[in-house]
Amino acid sequence: MLDWLNNFDPSIQALIATLFTWGLTALGASLVFFFKNISKKVLNAMLGFAAGVMIAASFWSLLSPAIEMAEEAGIPSWIPAAIGFLAGGAFLYGVDKLLPHLHRNQPIEEAEGIKTSWQRSILLVLAITLHNIPEGLAVGVAFGAVAANLPSASLAGAVALAIGIGIQNFPEGAAVSIPLRREGFSRFKSFFYGQASGIVEPISGVLGAILVVAMRPILPYALSFAAGAMIYVVVEELIPESQLDSNTDISTIGIMLGFTVMMILDVALG
Repeated sequence: MLDWLNNFDPSIQALIATLFTWGLTALGASLVFFFKNISKKVLNAMLGFAAGVMIAASFWSLLSPAIEMAEEAGIPSWIPAAIGFLAGGAFLYGVDKLLPHLHRNQPIEEAEGIKTSWQRSILLVLAITLHNIPEGLAVGVAFGAVAANLPSASLAGAVALAIGIGIQNFPEGAAVSIPLRREGFSRFKSFFYGQASGIVEPISGVLGAILVVAMRPILPYALSFAAGAMIYVVVEELIPESQLDSNTDISTIGIMLGFTVMMILDVALG
């Protein structure tokens, strides 16, 4: 597989990888054709697992390579990591305040972002779409880093990141489509909205790859930016949503498992 990917431009590699992650979002959303309901325990475990994957990916696949790249370039290693990480969080903070969206189990009156008359279903999908922006960006930047021929970036590592993001996209797709079905939407409409939440990943992935290839010096900053954006999503949305009910141990176990799976993928493949 790696030899096959090597034949493509980094932007095409990023597109292929993020189409894979989008595909797993759609696969997760397709569970709505088999189930109308999903237990809160299972949903919380899924969200926790997704959070664990994103936390591990933020360090092993993004921050750690960024620090190594800065050292190789003769820059104080903490500068790109700190600046990029905070910038990524600030970017997601701004998007969070502007993009209308609604978190799971909240009344429509508590929708965040710019006030709008959009339907509840659209706002729920946009909340998950917000998660997927930094995920796609992270995959794209990882493939762009490989093109820069830096020792700390490897194609296997970028592929491992894409696999990890794809794995956690599966429960996220289900976390959108099945609740929509429970609210009265048809199975097909619920599936459509669920898979649509992942369409932003190929877009942000290709943009991320093109950006870092065109401007190699920003690579450590771009990797750290993606890490900061992902951690913002985890702390702001995924962990709080997974801890809404009394069974918080289940979501915590999900986080631990997700972190472990992503760590193994990155260390074993990267």
